Amino acid sequence: MGMTLALGVSIAAIGTASAQMTQAPSPCDGFLPLRNDAQQKANAISVAEKRHATPKELCSLVSRFTIAEGAALKFLETNKTWCGIPDAAVAGAKANHDKTLKFREMVCNATAAPVHVPTLSDAIGTPALDTGKNTKTGTGGTFDTLTGNPLGR
Repeated sequence: MGMTLALGVSIAAIGTASAQMTQAPSPCDGFLPLRNDAQQKANAISVAEKRHATPKELCSLVSRFTIAEGAALKFLETNKTWCGIPDAAVAGAKANHDKTLKFREMVCNATAAPVHVPTLSDAIGTPALDTGKNTKTGTGGTFDTLTGNPLGR
């Protein structure tokens, strides 16, 4: 849910800048393909989130979106004077890109979480520690002494 909200905010800022640039001359038309690419990548993340994609796949999708959003932001910063883009729109897009970078770090760090490596006890289905319940007592068990099994007491 948080991912969708963050992406929605980023796309909204890019869309605002795009709406302001539609009145600009033709050199500013280069922004539309960048915006559409970012929107497609954001939609792919939403679809993957709904189908409960693996963290590795989400990391890949968010990384691709981050690159696309960065390209759109670079275009806005480079052409803000030429295309008449307000400073507030560029600042908003930059703030949203920073949030996306933090979100990407969070998603991609989740994939690096340590995985439980099965032990021999897991493989053969025995408990990791010996107790009175899982050891043989009284008839030559592993822990029997002259006075009996100390784990069985």
